[in-house]
Amino acid sequence: MRTIILMVIVATAMMAFTQSNHSTTSASKTSSAVDQRVDSLMALMTLEEKIGQMNQYNGFWDVTGPVPADGDAAMKYENLRKGLVGSMLNVRGVAEVRKVQKIAVEETRLGIPLIIGFDMIHGYKTMSPIPLAEAASWDLAAIEKAAHIGAVEAAAAGISWTFAPMVDIGRDARWGRVMEGAGEDPYLGSKIAVARVNGFQGNDLADPLTIAACVKHFAGYGFSESGRDYNTVDIGTSTLYNMVLPPFKAASDAGARTFMNAFNVLNGIPATGNSLLQRHPQR
Repeated sequence: MRTIILMVIVATAMMAFTQSNHSTTSASKTSSAVDQRVDSLMALMTLEEKIGQMNQYNGFWDVTGPVPADGDAAMKYENLRKGLVGSMLNVRGVAEVRKVQKIAVEETRLGIPLIIGFDMIHGYKTMSPIPLAEAASWDLAAIEKAAHIGAVEAAAAGISWTFAPMVDIGRDARWGRVMEGAGEDPYLGSKIAVARVNGFQGNDLADPLTIAACVKHFAGYGFSESGRDYNTVDIGTSTLYNMVLPPFKAASDAGARTFMNAFNVLNGIPATGNSLLQRHPQR
């Protein structure tokens, strides 16, 4: 929960969090100030509001149109006004983002802004080759540049968070998402993970034309049985540590701000509740 609230506070200043290019002293002071704001805000929040910050909605009404009057959309709109929503997906464009942020900041009790997310797989307005095609080039500078261009365009539209890069190693051509990753090699996949994280996040998320990366899918998603999406994954520790995890480690070392859990069962345990994944290697 503390991490989620920290993300929300940082979003207030366009993800303005100190990066390594600042001096150690400056970074320490900034980090301390953010920690104090997190503590102060959490002390004011009710349990319901804290849980609400973990609630994520897809765009559910014409944001610039009339307020929804009934049904599911009306219920979600009311939750938004109560501060029981932490992030939204697929709200695109300055006018739309400004409208939902205005509700979150001006109508909720604590004025916590939303995190606006979007799946930017290979570009926002300017389309780049699909990730698998980019990987075939081995041109890390071009791959980073493509991610940077997408980040600039998305940030200009009010988006602050992308659900990329996908760093799942894929070795079964039957899997329907193989084109979204960097292929079958963990070394190349790790290099591309770093390039894309750097492209999205830049040197400093205080830059208004950067966005937070979300590295996915942690972990083993690309090894689904028979290549069937969401299917169970049954692999040994050698494959897990030597093939699956290296790109995630590389992305983490590069400063990736967020990670997305996998949707699959890993060796009999759902990834979301797998203590080996959630408590051991990444932490």
